[in-house]
Amino acid sequence: MTKTFQKQDILAWPQIRLIGSVDEAMYGQFRDQLSAAPTDRPLLIAITTLGGNPEVARAMADDVRLLREAGRDICFLGKAAVYSAGATFMAGFPVSHRFLTEGTTLLLHERQIAKTINLSGPLRSCIAQLKGALHEIEQSIAIEEQGFREIVDGSAVAFEELREKAPDNWYIPCDEARDRGLIAEVI
Repeated sequence: MTKTFQKQDILAWPQIRLIGSVDEAMYGQFRDQLSAAPTDRPLLIAITTLGGNPEVARAMADDVRLLREAGRDICFLGKAAVYSAGATFMAGFPVSHRFLTEGTTLLLHERQIAKTINLSGPLRSCIAQLKGALHEIEQSIAIEEQGFREIVDGSAVAFEELREKAPDNWYIPCDEARDRGLIAEVI
């Protein structure tokens, strides 16, 4: 069942506050604050981030998904900037549970890689090295597309539009995010 949340409800909830790069340290803070949070009422997770590790963001979103499946009400509140991995984390929440504060901007973009491949050894092993790098890229694209589908699910943004705009870094102001159905409301 999808619940409708009111502004006063959101502002009254205890919060998990995350600021900075989405990385292993933030994940530790997230887990610590989550363990200490009251369980008798809905929980609000507030985040401000310029991005970080998308796999850490996916792990945090999985924690939220598992708690939601166990019956816990959890909402997302993006503040100031929700870039890159922050948006990946936001994708773990249904649109009805996503909020941004006034002036917040989302950034959606493609995953990136910086890798140097040094080929050395027998020619057949060089082919295996290149195939391994290609498989890594293909798997990363599949994960990226799954995340894109999750972030647009329930919104007026088509997967194809996001995939088209992502290579150029799509910055989305909070009002546009609301109007396009990527979030429930601007707080």
